[in-house]
Amino acid sequence: MTPKQAYYKATRDLGERIPELELELELKLKLVINEDAKYSYYYARDIIKGRWEKGELDISKDAYYSYCYAIEVIKGRWELGEAAISKDARYSSHYAKHVIKGRLPDFMHNQMILDNNEYAKDYIEFVDI
Repeated sequence: MTPKQAYYKATRDLGERIPELELELELKLKLVINEDAKYSYYYARDIIKGRWEKGELDISKDAYYSYCYAIEVIKGRWELGEAAISKDARYSSHYAKHVIKGRLPDFMHNQMILDNNEYAKDYIEFVDI
């Protein structure tokens, strides 16, 4: 079963979490849905409706889904996803404005400034550097 199939089985067929699927796959040492940041994020947001630690490692590898997970699931700062977010000026800027609501941690701030594009300029104006 692919991550997409697992997600759609949970949402379309049942509309709820599938503990048996999670347990069966856990016993195989890897959750199928965890193989993809997108569907791990969707599963946490739409099915669990909250934090899903088993999917966080995969989500944290993707800047966009890390940002979305922080804002829509964690509803605040999510340090595990900050490394990926820091590599994307667009989501770093959004993360500063909508999650942290201020200056980014130094390692994220410095990475965005190095990217030197429109989002970095917008961020600099936002934090009033």
